[in-house]
Formats: sequence, structure tokens, C-alpha cells
Amino acid sequence: MPEPPLAIPAADALPVQREATLGFRLARLLLGPLYMLLFRLRVTGRENIPPGRHYVLISNHLNWLDPFTLLLTFPPEPRLHFLADPENLVKNRWHWWIVRKVGGYIPVDLKRHRDTLLYEQVRKGLAKGVVVAIFPEAAYGPREGELLNFKKGFAHFAIEGQVPVLPVALTGTKDLWLRKQIELRIGPPIESGGMQVDELVELARDRVAQLLPAYTERPGWKPLRRLLTRLLY
Repeated sequence: MPEPPLAIPAADALPVQREATLGFRLARLLLGPLYMLLFRLRVTGRENIPPGRHYVLISNHLNWLDPFTLLLTFPPEPRLHFLADPENLVKNRWHWWIVRKVGGYIPVDLKRHRDTLLYEQVRKGLAKGVVVAIFPEAAYGPREGELLNFKKGFAHFAIEGQVPVLPVALTGTKDLWLRKQIELRIGPPIESGGMQVDELVELARDRVAQLLPAYTERPGWKPLRRLLTRLLY
């Protein structure tokens, strides 16, 4: 008998907190070695991560691997909390159980993305000192090295919360294969104080674009390409 459809959780379905949960720490311990077994990761700009400070993290978005790359790269505290649509992330009750145990996720119903509950959860999280991680393209980018237009929500959150925006660029995750080189570049934080929303959106998009390196797909054997590219689709 087919499982009944999972109701879309509300934005406050999970608590936001600065401290890393036990489930999250265990997940990092287990997934970190597996990630490094499957892929090769090169990170530059770690010195730009504000030490002990909360902020809004923005990144381009190419595939399912992106949030895992960010979670394994950035410190476990303050916690990263992603904004994501449950219809795309939570496919069944097993997925939802994992999300509840690991946490670090604020459900966003894109049909009601202006819901005041979402904004209240983000404000609450920033007030507690969490890191809010957003993919401002709100969709997978079409190709490596290209950016879609940015939605403005991250700029509203940063300005209202008086926190900086940290630009991040990911390369190599659009198509995946065994031992592929993934690159993550972290730029200097952008202070939001005194900025207007449109000004911050334009500047942040320019910073992410500048971080993206030129991408050339190398010829040769690409083992498990189809499987790894669509693993969580």
C-alpha cells in the first residue's frame, strides 16, 4: 500500500540553535570520510569565515552535493541552518526523520515563501547566533560558472539582523563522478550595515561571480557519473 503523502512542515517544525546537536556531530563524523572517499575537495578562503560570529551565508547551487559540501567545510558551531523547500528535500518519512535528528534546516513552502513564520524563525535564529545558509538562485544553476538572478530574501535577513553576508562559490558539483575535483571558494564577508536591499543583492551576486573559477571538464573515464549525479534526485 503506498505511503500517504507527507504534509509540508511549517517553518517552526524544527528548533533553531547555535549549538551543534549530537546527531549533527555524528553525521559529520560518518559523512566526512565518505565524502573524501568519493570526491576530492579543495577549499580556499577559510580565513574569511568570521570566527565565532554569525552571518548569512550565500552560495551558488548546482546539485544535491552542495549543502553537504558546506556542512562539512564550515565549523559545526555556530550551526548552519539551510532554508529549503520540503517538497524538494523531504521525499518521505525516512528523510524527515533524518532531518529532525540532524536539524539545521528551516522548511520553506515556496508557495507561501512570504509567510511571516519563516521570517520569524530566521530572525530568531540570527538573534541566537546561528548561521543562515541560503542558495539565493532558489534553483539549480543551468551550467557550471553561470549564475541565475538572486532572490532578495538573504539581503533582507542580513540587513534586519545587522549581520554580514558571506559569499561562497562552488565548482564541480553539476555533474559528479568518482574522485571528481570539487572546489569551494570563500570570499571576504560583506558588511550589511548602511546598505539598501537592492544594493546588497547586486554586490553579493558580483562577489559570488568573481569567486567562480573558469571550469573545463576534463576528458577521460568518469566512473559512476550517472549514479552520483542523480543520487538524491
